[in-house]
Amino acid sequence: MATECNPIVLIPARMASTRLPGKPLADIAGLTMIVQVCARAAEAEVGPVVVAAAEREIAEAVERAGHRAVLTDPALPSGSDRIHAALREVDPGRRHGLVVNLQGDLPTLDPAAIAAVLEPLSNPEVDIATLAAVIRIEHERTDPNVVKVAAALSVEQRVARALYFSRVTIPSGAGEHFHHIGIYAYRRAALERFVSLPPGMLERREKLEQLRALEAGMRIDVALVDTVPLGVDTPADLERARAMLGAKNRTSR
Repeated sequence: MATECNPIVLIPARMASTRLPGKPLADIAGLTMIVQVCARAAEAEVGPVVVAAAEREIAEAVERAGHRAVLTDPALPSGSDRIHAALREVDPGRRHGLVVNLQGDLPTLDPAAIAAVLEPLSNPEVDIATLAAVIRIEHERTDPNVVKVAAALSVEQRVARALYFSRVTIPSGAGEHFHHIGIYAYRRAALERFVSLPPGMLERREKLEQLRALEAGMRIDVALVDTVPLGVDTPADLERARAMLGAKNRTSR
C-alpha cells in the first residue's frame, strides 16, 4: 500500500517538440534545460526527483549531472502516462503516496511552487492538486494559449476547488481571472485511475487533459501562487530563460 504522504517528483521529458525540437538538452547558463529543472525540483526539498525520459540521450544528460532518470516508452501519449510508467519502475513497493508531475520546460521555476502544489492534498477529499495565478496582462484574458481555471480563489482563500478549465475567458462578470499553471500533484491512486480513463469529450474539445479527471468526477483543487513560471516553448522563450538564469548566476557570485 502507498503511504498517504512521502512525495516523489517526476519530470516527463522527450526530445520531440514542434516549436523547439530537442529542448530538454538546450543549454541554459551552462546546464541543459532538463538538468536546470531537476535542480529546481531538488531545491524544493519535497522528495526524490526522477526524470521520466523518452530518449536515452536525456537520461544520460540527467545522470551525468548527478540526478536520477528512467527510460520510458517514446510512444506513450502524454506526460501523465510517462510519469505513471516511471513510477511503476522506480517504486514497485509503493512507498510514495503523492506524485508531483513537473513539466520539464520550467527551468526558472520558483522551487516554492513545487511545495505549494502539494498543499491542497492536505484535504483527504482532493484527488489532484494544481496551481493558478492571477492574470495581470490584459490580453491574456482572451488568449486561447493561456488556460484559465474557474475557481473561487482570492487573497483570503488561496485554495479552492476547480470547477472548470478552458481556453476561453471564464468566469464572466467583473473580477479576477486565473491563469492555470500546469504543475500537478496526484494521490497515487488518483494517477493510476486517471491514466486508465479514456479521453473525455470535453478534453478532446478543449484539448485540456485535466478535463478528463473532472468529467470522471475526480476532484481537483487549486492553490494560488503569485507568479506564472516561464515555460520554454519557443526560441524566444529559451533566450529569456538564458538571460534570467545567467543574471541569477552572476548575482550569486
